Amino acid sequence: MTTDYATYIAGLPKILAGASMLCRSADGRILIVEPNYRDDGTWTLPGGTIESDREETPREGARRETAEEIGLDVAPGALLVIDWSSAPGRPPSVSYLYDGGVLSAEQLAAVRLQEEELDSWLLVDPAEVDRYFGPGQAGRIRAALAALAAGAGPAELVNGRPAAG
Repeated sequence: MTTDYATYIAGLPKILAGASMLCRSADGRILIVEPNYRDDGTWTLPGGTIESDREETPREGARRETAEEIGLDVAPGALLVIDWSSAPGRPPSVSYLYDGGVLSAEQLAAVRLQEEELDSWLLVDPAEVDRYFGPGQAGRIRAALAALAAGAGPAELVNGRPAAG
């Protein structure tokens, strides 16, 4: 049996990939955004889909998506979390969460939302993540904050929980 390489690649399993940034204020609150395309009331971190078909890396995707969504060109810091997620009815996905650092008062004042996708933004206390996020993303944020506090990382998660090792 002979198969050309393109046919072989086309037949491989597919996964989705996204990248986001954990940006914080000087007092430790987290910058979150409210998407207008969700019906479940959950918020998200600045970020989105990695354009892998254009050879974009996860780090480049996090930076581009953050600039598009909040109008700030923030260089991604350390990779804090890698999360493999699966759910019925969609391909699995892998999410990369980078340290977006502590934003200055000037940067926060310059936030400009991508109105096609976002309705608003907030700075929230880390203790409030369960109020704004589903369990998977809340787990991702807690793991990122723990990695930052410990000077460690990245944390490896599956569906927002530590991977069995």
